[in-house]
Amino acid sequence: MLENIKAVIFDLDGTLVDSMGIWRNVDVEFLGRRGISLPDDLPQELESMEFMEVARYFKNRFSLPDTPEEIAAEWTEMAMDQYLHKVAMKPGLREFLDYLKQKQIPAAIASSNHVNLVQAALRGHKLEDFFSAVVTCGDVERAKPEPDVYIEAARRLGTAAEHCMVFEDIPVGIRAGKSAGMRTCAVRDDYSQCQDAEKRRLADYYIESYTQVLDGSYEKL
Repeated sequence: MLENIKAVIFDLDGTLVDSMGIWRNVDVEFLGRRGISLPDDLPQELESMEFMEVARYFKNRFSLPDTPEEIAAEWTEMAMDQYLHKVAMKPGLREFLDYLKQKQIPAAIASSNHVNLVQAALRGHKLEDFFSAVVTCGDVERAKPEPDVYIEAARRLGTAAEHCMVFEDIPVGIRAGKSAGMRTCAVRDDYSQCQDAEKRRLADYYIESYTQVLDGSYEKL
């Protein structure tokens, strides 16, 4: 899988850590504070939107008096403890990061999440030293599935796109990596398990654990 790969770029939520499920709880509590029930028809596309874009959506959808900046700050405060202390790493991740470091293959994060929560997840698991760059969709013009965040991550790593491997857990992220001209590996996540067929259709590889990268038992698609 890593033949001719000179840099690795990871999404965060659902890819490095099991954090996707906490956002429903945050949404329920956030809206509950305002006497609003969480509707069942929130669009699936929200999971890939840039953080502030989702805040603007909530403001407009629920006619909130809060500014998007105030909404984002409240969400960040609500989720911070989860990212620091409660979200679990994906199986085999630390061993894989150790391998990349040993082989001097630089790694970066390209996430749609707020940079403070990305950094909290890294601090909570003591992973900061494994990543040479952290890029969020707030740093670029267009969010996933556009390739901008992956192109910027590769630029910061000083690596051509064709020599980058992307790890992603949802189809829109895989499309972003493919559009950037990078090889892609889909990561199993309970939250997006219903999208596995689409993930396998789009990606070059599929794993349930990062140990599969190291022992060669990954699926080649």
